[in-house]
Parts: sequence; C-alpha cells; structure tokens
Amino acid sequence: MKRCPKLTEEQKKELRLFVESQGPTGTELKRAQTVLLLDKGEAIENINFITGYHRRQIFELRQWYWQRGLEGLRSRRKTKRSLLTTSQLGEITRTIKTKPPDELGLDYHHPFWTTAVLADFIRRIYGIRYKSKTSYYLLFKEAKFTYHKPGRIYHQRNEEEVLRWRKQTRERIMKAFKDPETIILAGDEIILSTQTTFQKIWLPTNKYPKVEISNVRKNRSVYGFLNLKTGKETSYPTEKQTMVETTKVLKDLRRSYPKKDNQGIKTKGKKLLILWDNAGWHRGSLVQDYIKRDGKIETWYFPAYAPEENPQEHVWKEARSQVTHNRFIENLDQATKDFVGYLNKTRFLYSLLGFSAKM
Repeated sequence: MKRCPKLTEEQKKELRLFVESQGPTGTELKRAQTVLLLDKGEAIENINFITGYHRRQIFELRQWYWQRGLEGLRSRRKTKRSLLTTSQLGEITRTIKTKPPDELGLDYHHPFWTTAVLADFIRRIYGIRYKSKTSYYLLFKEAKFTYHKPGRIYHQRNEEEVLRWRKQTRERIMKAFKDPETIILAGDEIILSTQTTFQKIWLPTNKYPKVEISNVRKNRSVYGFLNLKTGKETSYPTEKQTMVETTKVLKDLRRSYPKKDNQGIKTKGKKLLILWDNAGWHRGSLVQDYIKRDGKIETWYFPAYAPEENPQEHVWKEARSQVTHNRFIENLDQATKDFVGYLNKTRFLYSLLGFSAKM
C-alpha cells in the first residue's frame, strides 16, 4: 500500500469539525478519529485498542480520506423506498385501526388481524406484495397495534357473569383485605403425572434436547392455597380429589391457620375466606358439614369457565416450570414431594382483582 503523506492543517481542521458536528454516525466518527490518531503518531496497538480496527483497516481509512475526503469516511446510506404511496399507507393504517378483517366484505372469516391477512389484503386491494414480513410489522406499528398471543377462552363462558362477579367480588375482597383477622386464600387442585411435560428452552445452535419419557402413567393430586395477603403458599399432596380428601385438607389448613393462639386460648379471628371453583368435591356434604362446624370458614366461588381469575392457577404454572417440566419422572412420590416443597417455601405475588401481597 502506497504510503500517505501527513495531513495538512486544513485537513486536520476539517476532521476535527467533522467529529464535533452532530451529523455523523458513530461509525463515521470512529473512522475520522482513527485517521487523526494515526496522523498524530499514535501507536497502532493503541489505535486498535481504542477503535477496534486492525492495522490494515487503519491505513485503509487514511488512504480513503486522502482519495475522497470526508466522503471516504461516510457510511453508505440506504434509501428507504416504499412500494405504497403515502396516501395508500394512510388508508391501510385507518383500515387496520377501524375494521376487523371479517367486516371488510372480502370473505375473510378472521376477527383479528394477522400478518398473513394483512399481506393478502394489500395484495388484493393494491396489487403489492412485500418480500419481508418486517414491512407488515411496521404497518401494524404505525396503527399502534402490538403483537399478542390469543388467550384461550371456554365456549360456555358467560362474559357478563364474569364481569358481574368481578365487580361484586372486588368490593368484598377490599373489605376482607382491610380486616386483619381475615385470611384470604385462593385454592385449587392439580394432578401430577409420570407423563413428561415440556416447555420451550434456549440452547446453542445445532444442539437438540432429549428428555426421557415414561411408558407408565401414575397420578398424584396436590391441593394448594395461596394467601393473598402474604404470598405464602400452603399445599398438600393427596391420592385423589374427593370430598373426603377435601375435608382432610381443610382440617390441615385450619391447623396452619389456628383459631387459638400459642397458649391455646381462643381468639376472635383467624377467619378463613377461601375462593375456589365449583368442583363437586368442594360442595360435598362432608365438606359443608366441616365448614359449618368450624364456624370460621367462608367459601366463595369463581365464575364458571374462568380459570384465569384464580391466582392459584399462576402458582401451578410457575411451579411446574421450575420443578416438573422437561424432566423424566421415575419416582412420582419424590416428584410430588419436590413439587410441594417448592410451593411451600416460595412466596408468590400473584393478584386477585388487583389485590396481592406487598413486596
């Protein structure tokens, strides 16, 4: 490579002004600084440490500057070109914001916009197809849409009933939260099995996970109760989910929240307010008899087909993610013990209608 002469004072001034201006990109600034450092006689290893450029790149940058001036240091600007006109882009954005696909009169049966539906709409109306999905993402962004994975909803769910339950229950929960003698518990049950469950994991490229699975199917049940005021979980392993087992669990739960103090003296409070679903084993006669005899247990029921209202559902999901997913379960009893152990030692800050344990 032909050796370049030293920079003139005019060139040095030009480079310094370029570095101090607001227009250049970070890469362009680094290139200009590299040329100045080299001209000043800075050691190549120091320039490499400061800029990251190797020896050949350092001398090439100075050569480019001598040949083309500041243009030799500038990055190539990519000109943005849209296949759609400004007017068409505005029309599409307004359509996305104001109409779902199934109201466009184009035989779409989708109540929600997807990338594929938008691409087909633009092709049919404007005769244009983008090569990259990014262009469609930008249109959604312009319409102030965000990406969501649809949640599951049961066909028999009554949304009016759910909304009514939320309104009525929120007022009652607010009152119970203010009462220091009331324990608020969200309850539910889960079935653990020897069948391996999976969730997505991140691995290095070209690495593929393999998890051994069992050919034998065995089940265990776990009852769980989340204390909404403290975030404390109390869970119990059982063989089945029946009113007999539920009654036993309630007796154990009462021992965890006794009506007597440490000296055995009865106290005024320790009322248990339990919210759970309408499962038959929750409403069984033995369960109701025990609740009546206790005198300090009250049960409320979540609306039908609305599991997302119950924070205990989120507790199950977190615990399964931490303990049982992607794992070969050879000993179900041990796996159940590990699962219950994780639950009972972990604090869960999930909320019910906006009320939850404080950090």
